[in-house]
Amino acid sequence: MDLEALRFANFKTLDDAVSDWDLLVRHLADLKKDAEDGLHAAANKANWAGVNAQVSKEFIGKTAGEFTDAHTQATTVHNILSDTRDELKQYKKDLDSAIDRGLKKNLTVTSTGDGGFTVTMNIHPDRAAKGTTVPEHSESDVTALRDEVQGILSKASESDNSASKVLTAIADQSQMGFSDANYKDRDSAADAVKAAEDLAKIAAKNPKDLTPADFDKINAGLEKYKDDPLFAERFATQLGPKKTLEFWEGINDPHVNPNVGRERLDKLDDLQRNLGMTLATATRSDSGDMTSWKGNMIKLGDQPVGPNSLGPTGFQVMSNLMRTGDYDDDFLKSYGTKLMETERKITRDGEVDNRIWTRGMNMPWLNRIGDDSGADPLTGYLKGLSNSPDAATDFFNEEYLPKDDDHKEAVSNFKYLFEDRKWPEETDLHGDALHTGQNNMALALEAATTGHPAGELPTADTPAHTADQAGLMRDLVNSISEDPGRLKDNDYMSDSVGQIGAEYLPDIHRAMADGPKVGDGDTSSWNKLYPLAGEDAKLDHNAVARFLVTASQNPEGYAALNVGEKAYTASLMDYHLNPDLPEDQRYPHDAKDTITSLSRKSGEFNGLLAQGRQEAVLGPANEKDGDFDYAVNQKKNVISGIVGTGVGIGTSFIASPVVGAGVGGVAGTVTSAVLEGFFKDEQGEYRSEAGHDIATRWETIKDTTTNVNYSAANEAAKAHHASYGDQIDTWVSEGTATGFNDANTDIHAMAKDLDTEIPD
Repeated sequence: MDLEALRFANFKTLDDAVSDWDLLVRHLADLKKDAEDGLHAAANKANWAGVNAQVSKEFIGKTAGEFTDAHTQATTVHNILSDTRDELKQYKKDLDSAIDRGLKKNLTVTSTGDGGFTVTMNIHPDRAAKGTTVPEHSESDVTALRDEVQGILSKASESDNSASKVLTAIADQSQMGFSDANYKDRDSAADAVKAAEDLAKIAAKNPKDLTPADFDKINAGLEKYKDDPLFAERFATQLGPKKTLEFWEGINDPHVNPNVGRERLDKLDDLQRNLGMTLATATRSDSGDMTSWKGNMIKLGDQPVGPNSLGPTGFQVMSNLMRTGDYDDDFLKSYGTKLMETERKITRDGEVDNRIWTRGMNMPWLNRIGDDSGADPLTGYLKGLSNSPDAATDFFNEEYLPKDDDHKEAVSNFKYLFEDRKWPEETDLHGDALHTGQNNMALALEAATTGHPAGELPTADTPAHTADQAGLMRDLVNSISEDPGRLKDNDYMSDSVGQIGAEYLPDIHRAMADGPKVGDGDTSSWNKLYPLAGEDAKLDHNAVARFLVTASQNPEGYAALNVGEKAYTASLMDYHLNPDLPEDQRYPHDAKDTITSLSRKSGEFNGLLAQGRQEAVLGPANEKDGDFDYAVNQKKNVISGIVGTGVGIGTSFIASPVVGAGVGGVAGTVTSAVLEGFFKDEQGEYRSEAGHDIATRWETIKDTTTNVNYSAANEAAKAHHASYGDQIDTWVSEGTATGFNDANTDIHAMAKDLDTEIPD
């Protein structure tokens, strides 16, 4: 900033801009509140069905979020403009004061016309009026004034330039919509950008020249700023995709940099997390530089990284950095497409093993989070997908058609990975087989089918199941039904598969009812008995029976399905026995038939789970009953205080605004009372180990189910002041017993191969 610009600055225009942004912030605050409390809250309570359940509700939620981002961005812009305006005004005052003090020493500051200035004598003593005393000054006074003025102008320039820099960076973050970058003042935003540039310069050094001190600076900086959008975008783009890969590969290669590897070995996991989360934040930027970064990173996927042409490829390096953070969906999709093209070329579409993506002599240990080496890029990539449900859904449904001329059929990524792929073998330090890749695949499938990140519980904001999600669920059920070994032989995936099943309970119960499927123009009573928002997965009864028996042979899978079903039945009882339920949503039968029907399907469901548990304990797996009890009670700890969506009913059950608070994630009176009693009764029930007495075991589980169903119906009847309470016990007992008989029939007709004969 030159002397004249600051000395004669008119701040009216800037004052007006600050005032306008302040007004805009206040208006957006009102719109944000209206959008969240009115529009979004109403959408969550509304009776969604069909296309509205899949599109409108999600759109309204995203629109409400845009108002929040708009308010955040406007607040940040106002803060930066206001901060800069106040600083420039102060610098102008400082400049005026410096010039005035100079005049008292007969010194004047004059513009040179080219943006510079000079300090000269104001009145030469020889030309002073007669009798006028001219103040004296020394050469040091001239130098001091010059330095003071230059310092003020430099600080004013820095204030002006940094404001322009960060405002441009914020505007570039999102080409459409608004950025969620939030800064209280210009300095905090400018500090983030400067820190990014400084750390990128260090990370861009030749990896062999990095020191432990460099490592510490980078790790500390990424830890501090990993969620900062301006920092993340600037760090990633300044470093560039190639240098990003070389940095992580080199820092882990003892042949490249043995000092850092030796002295910071215990910190490499922190660096991997921080770098991964920083890059994830960066990918959500729409800046031109970041768009180029993402495209070039994908292009580098099949290229070698580092000084050795036989070293790891870009996919192998980058995928390990995807294990943490929420990466941009479009980037994940494009990356996954190129990754699978490369994988299928290497394996000739699954005909041979992929020996390239295994750890060889020239492969550094690229993963510092967990036990696997990181040599298989699908392992890290699938973990990244587990945090990004929409991208995961698209990825598993994407089909790949080989480009040769042998007329092979297109195969989805789901089928290739879940059924066909020969996963690279790897062991931990103790020699035990690792299955991290397949476990991460299960986590990614959990996200892809449920619509929320794996390991989390659905909330009222989780959209109802889409056609793509429901179709993938159908593929999963059919695949396990076709070959139960796909899950039984890889039972470490059962916790995710069990949770998936727990979030498709309406679809599963409709299939077991053998009623016409939604979408066929049918409005049968079965569909009203099991209301569903979103898309019905249209499951097959036979496939469902085999799926439930298989998934419940693992304690975690059993617990998710068992507890989820208990909550689901309780919520259904509460829902259907509510006299205020709209007529067009009401199951067209009396209370007796309603309670009996719900109890029957609950009995069938639990009978199939009982078969799975029995097979696990008495069959070759040799599981312990206590392990199942423990898993169920662990589920209690996870869902403590919440019911409905919290235990796995999922938002597809939200079919009516009168369904109750439970499906909104708040403890419903009926469901919470039922679960509390169930957990109390279940504690230690099988500690004595039932041995080989199959009949006793079957009856014990049937009795537990009957008690839970009775509690659910009785609590619902009391809540709605029903007059038939004394008949509930009979209705529930008859319905549950019939359901267990149905399950026994299912097992012999549909899943006989899953029933191991127990020797005497």
